[in-house]
Amino acid sequence: MFDKIAGRALVPVGIVVTGFLVVCFVLLYAAIKQVVIRDSITQANNLAGVVLKSTRYAMMKSDSELNSAIIRNISAQNGVQHVRIFNKKGVVAFSSKPEEVNRQVDKKAEGCVVCHEKAAPVTTLGTMQKARTFKNTAGEEILAITAPIYNEPECANAACHFHPAEQRVLGTLDIGLSQEATLHSLALIRMQMLIFSILTLFLTIAGVITLLKMIVLVPMRKLQEYTERGQEGNGTSRPPNLPYELDKIAQSYYFIRAKLNEIEQKPFQTTEKGPVCQHK
Repeated sequence: MFDKIAGRALVPVGIVVTGFLVVCFVLLYAAIKQVVIRDSITQANNLAGVVLKSTRYAMMKSDSELNSAIIRNISAQNGVQHVRIFNKKGVVAFSSKPEEVNRQVDKKAEGCVVCHEKAAPVTTLGTMQKARTFKNTAGEEILAITAPIYNEPECANAACHFHPAEQRVLGTLDIGLSQEATLHSLALIRMQMLIFSILTLFLTIAGVITLLKMIVLVPMRKLQEYTERGQEGNGTSRPPNLPYELDKIAQSYYFIRAKLNEIEQKPFQTTEKGPVCQHK
């Protein structure tokens, strides 16, 4: 295959086109995946904000029963895996799982170490810093949001609260969401991109082969057949109409072959000049 110009031209083109599409596929899918995950984290943060606003009134009234009911109702929503509220000491005050209430949480655990990796805890987190992903005991991918519960002026000034105004954070909300829908969407996007890339690869290679055959391979085949006829002594005919530089090559071959035929058709002539030497 590589001893012909078709193989030497088409195989590198196929390799280059395939490599280009693979690189584009990887980069584009990585960009799409990042956007999808970022949107998922943004929605999870919005849900965490809704939970904080929903429980704020109950916290202001110190109504633990209402707080528990709100958390149970939110955790009953599709895709919500857990909802927890920790106090400033890291003890679970409210949870969608009753067995977790009053349990002490390790500050070095995943999700806590983001704020507690230094001696002074971090009180302000960005949108992406609040998020973490892990697999639960069932092997499901979980996106969890850790959102600080800030000490607002209404909390510090409330008669039923004893939190000083200089205390920035009162506790932490931890909400976990299943990533099954997001992963399913990413798998669907990946499959569609793969099918599109394969179709693009086939169409591109087919188009390149067709154009290369029309523009280069067919004219070169005609040139080859023309020169072979000349080598077989079938006379010197005018070259076919070939495109681009191939026509110049054919015309040059035609004139060279015509000159050679002209020389071959002339009789062999010898001329003797000068005296003839006779040997005794």
